[in-house]
Amino acid sequence: MQLSVLTSITSLLVLGSILELLRRQQLREKYAAIWLAIGLVVVPVGFFPSLLDGIAHNLGVASGASLVLFAGFILVLLVSLHLSWESSRLEEETRTLAEDIALLRTTLEQQGSALAELREELHQGQTDNHEVSAR
Repeated sequence: MQLSVLTSITSLLVLGSILELLRRQQLREKYAAIWLAIGLVVVPVGFFPSLLDGIAHNLGVASGASLVLFAGFILVLLVSLHLSWESSRLEEETRTLAEDIALLRTTLEQQGSALAELREELHQGQTDNHEVSAR
């Protein structure tokens, strides 16, 4: 099997997998759009590898393979940068939520303590009333 056919079949399978993940709502649309765009670029290049050589020649790159390796490196770098940014954002959000929960928990404990004191005072008052009425 030629590499171009294998590349095309693989990219079609990846596109199908992305669509299935979208259908099951296991992949968010903002990420799926990126992968679908990449897949839509890879499919025609796989079926017509001469397109890649023409694009590489127009860009001044020695071969289509060199262009693919460079584009792949840039893609991995950008995906890594995006995931680092997303991770940092989620870490900050998690920290903020943890602080909010701690404040709510403290407030709830204070209110629980105040309620317990009020119940004790109420119970003490009822006990005093029973003693006065028994006399």
